[in-house]
Amino acid sequence: MRTIDWRDGHVVAIDQTRLPDELVLLEIHTVDALVDAIKRLAVRGAPALGAAGALGAALAARQHDTDPEAAREAATAVRAARPTAVNLAGGVDRALTRLEDGPDAVLAEALALLDEDVRRNRTLGERGAQWLDETVGRPVTVQTHCNAGELACVEWGTALGVVRALHERGTLAHVYVCETRPLLQGARLTTWELAQLRVPHTLVVDAAAASVLARGLANAVVVGADRITANGDVVNKVGTYPLALAAQRAGVPMVVAAPESTIDPATPTGRDVEIELRAEDEVLTWGERRIAPVGTSALNLAFDVTPGELVTAIVTDRRIIRPGVDAV
Repeated sequence: MRTIDWRDGHVVAIDQTRLPDELVLLEIHTVDALVDAIKRLAVRGAPALGAAGALGAALAARQHDTDPEAAREAATAVRAARPTAVNLAGGVDRALTRLEDGPDAVLAEALALLDEDVRRNRTLGERGAQWLDETVGRPVTVQTHCNAGELACVEWGTALGVVRALHERGTLAHVYVCETRPLLQGARLTTWELAQLRVPHTLVVDAAAASVLARGLANAVVVGADRITANGDVVNKVGTYPLALAAQRAGVPMVVAAPESTIDPATPTGRDVEIELRAEDEVLTWGERRIAPVGTSALNLAFDVTPGELVTAIVTDRRIIRPGVDAV
Protein backbone atom coordinates (compact mmCIF):
# COMPACT_ATOMS: atom_id res chain seq x y z
CA MET A 1 0.00 0.00 0.00
CA ARG A 2 1.29 3.44 -0.91
CA THR A 3 1.19 6.16 1.73
CA ILE A 4 -0.39 8.51 -0.82
CA ASP A 5 -1.73 7.78 -4.30
CA TRP A 6 -4.32 8.67 -6.94
CA ARG A 7 -7.42 6.52 -7.32
CA ASP A 8 -10.64 7.02 -9.32
CA GLY A 9 -10.17 10.75 -9.82
CA HIS A 10 -9.04 11.73 -6.32
CA VAL A 11 -6.23 11.44 -3.78
CA VAL A 12 -6.11 8.62 -1.25
CA ALA A 13 -3.74 8.74 1.69
CA ILE A 14 -3.10 6.95 4.96
CA ASP A 15 -4.30 9.12 7.83
CA GLN A 16 -1.16 9.18 9.94
CA THR A 17 -2.96 10.75 12.89
CA ARG A 18 -4.90 7.50 13.38
CA LEU A 19 -1.87 5.22 13.66
CA PRO A 20 -0.94 3.00 15.40
CA ASP A 21 -4.48 2.31 16.61
CA GLU A 22 -6.06 1.89 13.19
CA LEU A 23 -5.10 2.02 9.53
CA VAL A 24 -7.50 4.45 7.85
CA LEU A 25 -7.45 5.71 4.27
CA LEU A 26 -8.49 9.30 3.61
CA GLU A 27 -10.46 9.99 0.44
CA ILE A 28 -9.44 13.52 -0.63
CA HIS A 29 -11.52 15.09 -3.39
CA THR A 30 -10.70 18.80 -3.10
CA VAL A 31 -7.70 21.08 -2.71
CA ASP A 32 -9.10 22.42 0.57
CA ALA A 33 -9.35 18.91 2.00
CA LEU A 34 -5.78 18.17 0.98
CA VAL A 35 -4.51 21.39 2.57
CA ASP A 36 -6.32 20.44 5.78
CA ALA A 37 -4.78 16.94 5.74
CA ILE A 38 -1.30 18.42 5.31
CA LYS A 39 -1.71 21.05 8.04
CA ARG A 40 -2.98 18.58 10.63
CA LEU A 41 -0.23 16.08 9.72
CA ALA A 42 -2.52 13.39 8.39
CA VAL A 43 -0.12 13.55 5.44
CA ARG A 44 3.46 14.31 6.47
CA GLY A 45 7.10 13.52 5.69
CA ALA A 46 9.20 15.38 3.13
CA PRO A 47 8.91 12.99 0.13
CA ALA A 48 5.24 12.28 0.88
CA LEU A 49 4.62 16.03 0.94
CA GLY A 50 6.29 16.27 -2.46
CA ALA A 51 3.84 13.69 -3.74
CA ALA A 52 0.97 15.52 -2.04
CA GLY A 53 2.03 18.76 -3.70
CA ALA A 54 2.06 17.18 -7.15
CA LEU A 55 -1.29 15.45 -6.60
CA GLY A 56 -2.69 18.69 -5.19
CA ALA A 57 -1.76 20.42 -8.43
CA ALA A 58 -3.59 17.64 -10.28
CA LEU A 59 -6.67 18.18 -8.12
CA ALA A 60 -6.49 21.93 -8.76
CA ALA A 61 -6.19 21.40 -12.51
CA ARG A 62 -9.28 19.17 -12.51
CA GLN A 63 -11.31 21.49 -10.29
CA HIS A 64 -10.52 24.41 -12.61
CA ASP A 65 -10.09 22.64 -15.92
CA THR A 66 -11.18 25.67 -17.99
CA ASP A 67 -9.32 28.30 -15.97
CA PRO A 68 -5.53 27.70 -15.70
CA GLU A 69 -5.00 30.79 -13.54
CA ALA A 70 -7.59 29.65 -11.02
CA ALA A 71 -5.94 26.22 -11.00
CA ARG A 72 -2.57 27.81 -10.35
CA GLU A 73 -4.00 29.89 -7.51
CA ALA A 74 -5.59 26.82 -5.92
CA ALA A 75 -2.31 24.90 -6.19
CA THR A 76 -0.55 27.80 -4.45
CA ALA A 77 -2.63 27.07 -1.35
CA VAL A 78 -1.20 23.55 -1.30
CA ARG A 79 2.29 24.93 -1.78
CA ALA A 80 1.91 27.18 1.26
CA ALA A 81 0.34 24.59 3.59
CA ARG A 82 3.67 23.96 5.35
CA PRO A 83 6.56 26.36 4.76
CA THR A 84 9.66 24.47 5.87
CA ALA A 85 9.76 21.29 3.78
CA VAL A 86 11.06 22.06 0.29
CA ASN A 87 9.52 18.96 -1.32
CA LEU A 88 5.95 20.23 -0.97
CA ALA A 89 6.60 23.33 -3.06
CA GLY A 90 8.78 21.33 -5.43
CA GLY A 91 6.00 18.80 -6.10
CA VAL A 92 3.47 21.54 -6.85
CA ASP A 93 5.86 23.41 -9.12
CA ARG A 94 6.85 20.31 -11.06
CA ALA A 95 3.29 19.21 -11.78
CA LEU A 96 2.27 22.74 -12.75
CA THR A 97 4.86 22.77 -15.54
CA ARG A 98 2.30 20.71 -17.50
CA LEU A 99 -0.69 22.92 -16.69
CA GLU A 100 -0.94 24.40 -20.18
CA ASP A 101 -1.23 20.86 -21.55
CA GLY A 102 -4.38 20.19 -19.53
CA PRO A 103 -5.43 18.30 -16.37
CA ASP A 104 -4.45 14.86 -17.69
CA ALA A 105 -0.91 16.05 -18.35
CA VAL A 106 -0.64 17.51 -14.84
CA LEU A 107 -1.81 14.20 -13.37
CA ALA A 108 0.65 12.24 -15.53
CA GLU A 109 3.51 14.39 -14.22
CA ALA A 110 2.34 13.91 -10.64
CA LEU A 111 2.14 10.12 -11.02
CA ALA A 112 5.61 10.09 -12.57
CA LEU A 113 6.88 11.87 -9.46
CA LEU A 114 5.33 9.19 -7.23
CA ASP A 115 6.95 6.37 -9.19
CA GLU A 116 10.31 8.15 -9.11
CA ASP A 117 10.06 8.60 -5.34
CA VAL A 118 9.82 4.84 -4.83
CA ARG A 119 12.81 4.10 -7.10
CA ARG A 120 14.97 6.87 -5.68
CA ASN A 121 14.41 5.96 -2.06
CA ARG A 122 15.14 2.28 -2.69
CA THR A 123 18.43 3.33 -4.27
CA LEU A 124 19.11 5.72 -1.39
CA GLY A 125 18.47 2.98 1.16
CA GLU A 126 20.90 0.57 -0.47
CA ARG A 127 23.57 3.26 -0.78
CA GLY A 128 23.22 4.23 2.87
CA ALA A 129 23.32 0.62 4.05
CA GLN A 130 26.45 -0.04 2.00
CA TRP A 131 28.15 3.06 3.43
CA LEU A 132 27.32 2.12 7.02
CA ASP A 133 28.47 -1.46 6.54
CA GLU A 134 31.80 -0.20 5.22
CA THR A 135 32.22 2.69 7.66
CA VAL A 136 30.79 1.42 10.93
CA GLY A 137 31.31 -2.29 10.46
CA ARG A 138 28.92 -5.02 11.39
CA PRO A 139 26.55 -5.19 13.13
CA VAL A 140 25.02 -1.72 12.85
CA THR A 141 22.91 -0.33 15.69
CA VAL A 142 20.99 2.80 14.75
CA GLN A 143 19.59 5.72 16.72
CA THR A 144 16.91 7.53 14.71
CA HIS A 145 14.54 10.45 15.28
CA CYS A 146 10.99 11.22 14.14
CA ASN A 147 9.61 9.17 11.24
CA ALA A 148 11.42 8.87 7.93
CA GLY A 149 10.02 5.55 6.80
CA GLU A 150 7.54 4.56 4.12
CA LEU A 151 4.85 6.64 5.84
CA ALA A 152 6.98 9.73 5.19
CA CYS A 153 7.43 8.77 1.54
CA VAL A 154 5.29 7.12 -1.10
CA GLU A 155 6.28 3.52 -0.57
CA TRP A 156 9.86 3.30 0.73
CA GLY A 157 11.57 5.28 3.47
CA THR A 158 14.65 7.49 3.62
CA ALA A 159 16.26 7.01 7.04
CA LEU A 160 14.17 3.90 7.63
CA GLY A 161 14.85 2.93 4.04
CA VAL A 162 18.50 2.65 5.07
CA VAL A 163 17.45 0.69 8.15
CA ARG A 164 15.29 -1.58 6.01
CA ALA A 165 18.17 -2.24 3.61
CA LEU A 166 20.48 -3.05 6.53
CA HIS A 167 17.87 -5.45 7.89
CA GLU A 168 17.54 -7.19 4.53
CA ARG A 169 21.34 -7.52 4.35
CA GLY A 170 21.39 -9.11 7.79
CA THR A 171 23.72 -6.45 9.19
CA LEU A 172 21.28 -4.57 11.44
CA ALA A 173 21.36 -5.36 15.14
CA HIS A 174 18.89 -2.94 16.71
CA VAL A 175 17.17 0.45 16.33
CA TYR A 176 16.66 3.02 19.07
CA VAL A 177 13.72 5.31 18.34
CA CYS A 178 13.14 8.76 19.82
CA GLU A 179 9.50 9.30 20.79
CA THR A 180 9.56 12.73 19.02
CA ARG A 181 7.64 15.18 21.17
CA PRO A 182 5.09 16.67 21.05
CA LEU A 183 3.18 14.61 18.44
CA LEU A 184 5.09 11.35 18.95
CA GLN A 185 5.85 10.50 15.33
CA GLY A 186 8.60 8.18 16.53
CA ALA A 187 6.49 6.45 19.17
CA ARG A 188 3.39 6.16 16.98
CA LEU A 189 4.74 5.75 13.45
CA THR A 190 8.37 4.61 13.41
CA THR A 191 7.81 1.85 15.94
CA TRP A 192 4.71 0.76 13.97
CA GLU A 193 6.76 0.48 10.78
CA LEU A 194 9.62 -1.35 12.51
CA ALA A 195 7.15 -3.79 14.04
CA GLN A 196 5.69 -4.47 10.57
CA LEU A 197 9.24 -5.19 9.34
CA ARG A 198 10.02 -7.30 12.43
CA VAL A 199 13.04 -5.15 13.19
CA PRO A 200 14.22 -5.27 16.84
CA HIS A 201 13.75 -1.81 18.32
CA THR A 202 13.52 0.15 21.56
CA LEU A 203 11.66 3.39 22.20
CA VAL A 204 13.37 6.13 24.22
CA VAL A 205 12.25 9.58 25.31
CA ASP A 206 13.88 12.36 23.29
CA ALA A 207 16.00 13.48 26.22
CA ALA A 208 17.54 9.98 26.50
CA ALA A 209 18.92 9.86 22.94
CA ALA A 210 22.24 11.47 23.91
CA SER A 211 22.67 8.91 26.69
CA VAL A 212 22.03 6.06 24.24
CA LEU A 213 25.04 7.31 22.26
CA ALA A 214 27.16 8.12 25.30
CA ARG A 215 26.63 4.61 26.67
CA GLY A 216 27.73 3.06 23.38
CA LEU A 217 24.35 1.49 22.69
CA ALA A 218 24.22 2.78 19.10
CA ASN A 219 27.06 3.15 16.60
CA ALA A 220 25.25 5.29 14.03
CA VAL A 221 22.64 8.03 13.90
CA VAL A 222 20.42 7.96 10.81
CA VAL A 223 17.77 10.64 10.26
CA GLY A 224 15.83 12.13 7.37
CA ALA A 225 15.56 15.78 6.32
CA ASP A 226 12.91 18.26 5.30
CA ARG A 227 15.38 20.61 3.61
CA ILE A 228 19.13 20.64 2.99
CA THR A 229 20.56 24.03 2.17
CA ALA A 230 23.38 24.94 -0.19
CA ASN A 231 26.02 24.87 2.56
CA GLY A 232 24.98 21.45 3.86
CA ASP A 233 22.84 22.58 6.81
CA VAL A 234 20.06 20.12 7.55
CA VAL A 235 16.54 21.17 8.53
CA ASN A 236 14.71 18.29 10.19
CA LYS A 237 12.30 17.54 13.01
CA VAL A 238 13.13 19.51 16.14
CA GLY A 239 15.46 17.44 18.30
CA THR A 240 17.80 16.53 15.45
CA TYR A 241 20.33 19.26 16.31
CA PRO A 242 20.97 18.06 19.89
CA LEU A 243 21.21 14.50 18.58
CA ALA A 244 23.92 15.64 16.15
CA LEU A 245 25.82 17.34 18.99
CA ALA A 246 25.63 14.14 21.02
CA ALA A 247 26.80 12.07 18.05
CA GLN A 248 29.85 14.30 17.58
CA ARG A 249 30.71 14.03 21.27
CA ALA A 250 30.33 10.23 21.20
CA GLY A 251 32.32 9.84 17.97
CA VAL A 252 29.32 8.31 16.19
CA PRO A 253 28.60 9.10 12.51
CA MET A 254 25.65 11.42 11.91
CA VAL A 255 24.01 10.29 8.68
CA VAL A 256 21.24 12.19 6.90
CA ALA A 257 19.24 10.21 4.33
CA ALA A 258 17.24 12.26 1.83
CA PRO A 259 16.53 12.28 -1.91
CA GLU A 260 18.15 14.89 -4.12
CA SER A 261 14.78 16.68 -4.26
CA THR A 262 15.23 17.67 -0.62
CA ILE A 263 18.38 19.64 -1.43
CA ASP A 264 17.60 23.32 -1.90
CA PRO A 265 20.55 25.01 -3.64
CA ALA A 266 18.63 28.29 -3.81
CA THR A 267 18.73 28.67 -0.01
CA PRO A 268 22.26 29.51 1.20
CA THR A 269 22.08 28.34 4.84
CA GLY A 270 19.75 26.98 7.45
CA ARG A 271 19.40 30.47 8.90
CA ASP A 272 17.52 31.43 5.73
CA VAL A 273 14.80 28.80 6.16
CA GLU A 274 11.42 29.70 7.61
CA ILE A 275 10.93 27.36 10.58
CA GLU A 276 7.31 26.39 11.09
CA LEU A 277 5.74 27.30 14.42
CA ARG A 278 2.87 25.02 15.34
CA ALA A 279 0.01 25.50 17.78
CA GLU A 280 0.88 25.94 21.46
CA ASP A 281 -1.78 23.41 22.46
CA GLU A 282 0.28 20.58 20.95
CA VAL A 283 2.69 21.18 23.86
CA LEU A 284 0.39 22.56 26.55
CA THR A 285 -2.21 19.80 26.44
CA TRP A 286 -2.29 16.01 26.53
CA GLY A 287 -5.40 14.86 24.76
CA GLU A 288 -8.18 17.04 26.16
CA ARG A 289 -6.31 17.83 29.39
CA ARG A 290 -4.14 20.89 29.89
CA ILE A 291 -0.81 19.91 31.48
CA ALA A 292 0.64 23.38 32.10
CA PRO A 293 -0.90 26.15 34.22
CA VAL A 294 -3.14 28.71 32.57
CA GLY A 295 -0.96 31.64 31.53
CA THR A 296 1.97 29.45 30.48
CA SER A 297 2.90 29.84 26.82
CA ALA A 298 4.77 27.39 24.59
CA LEU A 299 7.31 27.80 21.79
CA ASN A 300 6.42 24.91 19.50
CA LEU A 301 9.15 24.81 16.87
CA ALA A 302 8.41 22.04 14.39
CA PHE A 303 11.98 21.84 13.05
CA ASP A 304 15.54 22.76 13.91
CA VAL A 305 18.72 23.36 11.91
CA THR A 306 21.73 21.08 12.21
CA PRO A 307 24.89 22.78 10.91
CA GLY A 308 26.53 20.87 8.09
CA GLU A 309 29.75 20.64 10.08
CA LEU A 310 28.00 18.22 12.47
CA VAL A 311 26.87 15.91 9.65
CA THR A 312 29.18 13.06 8.69
CA ALA A 313 27.41 12.11 5.47
CA ILE A 314 24.32 13.01 3.47
CA VAL A 315 23.10 9.99 1.53
CA THR A 316 20.96 10.68 -1.53
CA ASP A 317 19.71 8.60 -4.43
CA ARG A 318 22.69 9.82 -6.48
CA ARG A 319 25.67 10.24 -4.15
CA ILE A 320 27.29 10.47 -0.73
CA ILE A 321 27.94 14.07 0.33
CA ARG A 322 30.39 14.94 3.09
CA PRO A 323 29.52 18.50 4.13
CA GLY A 324 32.58 20.72 4.19
CA VAL A 325 34.38 18.36 1.82
CA ASP A 326 31.98 17.76 -1.07
CA ALA A 327 29.85 20.37 -2.82
CA VAL A 328 26.17 20.09 -2.03
